[in-house]
Amino acid sequence: MTTESLDIQIADNPAQHRYEAMLGSELAGFCEYNLLTEAIMFTHTEVLPAFEGKGVGSALAKHVLDRARSDGKHVIPVCQFIAAYIRKHREYADLVRVDVQRAFKI
Repeated sequence: MTTESLDIQIADNPAQHRYEAMLGSELAGFCEYNLLTEAIMFTHTEVLPAFEGKGVGSALAKHVLDRARSDGKHVIPVCQFIAAYIRKHREYADLVRVDVQRAFKI
């Protein structure tokens, strides 16, 4: 099953400091964050077991990084999943400040 065949809807839930990925009415995963003045720190990403391997994590990562870019925020990828996604998708490396890139091996 590819991401294109799924209808993954992602929305910010600021009350819980996380972006949530929904498949229909079910929570499929989430990406937690702390919002700073000039940056967003991604602290944890989780895909619920029933939705693993369906592209939910990648869809979340792409969405949150695209959103950070559109909001003019730097990214601090404390979450290992987000850091790995950035290492694989170099087009997002510029979102991470150079001093932070060294810390997270971006």
